[in-house]
Amino acid sequence: MDIKLIFTFLASFATVLFVTPLVIKLAHKIGATDKPNLRKVHQKIMPRLGGLAIFIGVAVGYLVFGLYDERIYGIVAGAVIIIVTGILDDMYELSAKMKLLGQILAAGTVIYSGLTIDFLTIPFVFDRFDLGWFAIPVTLLWIIGITNAINLIDGLDGLAAGISAIAFATLAVMAGLAGKELILALCLIVLASTLGFLFYNFHPAKIFMGDTGALFLGYCIGVFSLLGLYKSVTLFSFVIPIIILGVPIFDTAFAIIRRILNKQPISAPDKSHLHHRLLARGISHRNTVLLIYAFGIFFSVCAVLLESATFIGGIVIIITLIIIIQFTAELVGIINVRYKPFIHLYKKVTGKE
Repeated sequence: MDIKLIFTFLASFATVLFVTPLVIKLAHKIGATDKPNLRKVHQKIMPRLGGLAIFIGVAVGYLVFGLYDERIYGIVAGAVIIIVTGILDDMYELSAKMKLLGQILAAGTVIYSGLTIDFLTIPFVFDRFDLGWFAIPVTLLWIIGITNAINLIDGLDGLAAGISAIAFATLAVMAGLAGKELILALCLIVLASTLGFLFYNFHPAKIFMGDTGALFLGYCIGVFSLLGLYKSVTLFSFVIPIIILGVPIFDTAFAIIRRILNKQPISAPDKSHLHHRLLARGISHRNTVLLIYAFGIFFSVCAVLLESATFIGGIVIIITLIIIIQFTAELVGIINVRYKPFIHLYKKVTGKE
């Protein structure tokens, strides 16, 4: 690895280690704290402005590596909008509509800069499918969707930060293997900042990342995957980033299905996410987070394998993932404790109860 990349990684990591205690004090001073309630796991008032520390680390890495010479001004501007939105929400608890407006503005800034999903490539189905004018709404939905997927899993100490770190590490590995230095540098800078923050955020946490961090990390994952996914089709495909982000994406998908079946608003909060269900089964806080990390690593390994798999190998990987996801959802009761079609079918076929 280039010595400049190593130095940049260490600079971002050290910066976050240094500034996070200062951000903790700032969060308490300005009232950016998270109070316990029936839906939340923590039992005491916690500072929740941790995303600001991550952003400062990323900014330092951005300057050290010299990324200001690259044409990524739209991405930077969108990141600033996301950070401001997150800070305001951590301080004043913005309405869902106001947060969505901030996300739309950030995604719109990226789109205006010229970074759009112009075409899709789905492995073994078609090499190129041009979107035409649909490129704008598809790009908008992608960025906002990934941003909120990370936000929705931010329910346990270190969970969202760890899952995001796994995603950034995977994207960095794939970018490095493909010789894409810009994507590699961006991913390593955010990875270093996230790992530095995780030092304070892993259970028992001293600070939460808040919406400032969850929205920022989700935004970065969504945008960075676009850089490799659609501007260099040999590096990524449409399916591979979805698999890399398997944990937050499928947890979000099951949450939407669950709320529709229960006739609740899609944005309605509940305690049936993957981490909630694992806790309900008696798994400790720390072990629940580590188990979900293992899921994230498994998805990432599958994504790397799929990138170079044969047709048959790719089909096997995708089918295996679908089966594992469905069985996991049924075992822990993500949709409903009585919703177990695969398990019932297995019992019927095998004769086991």
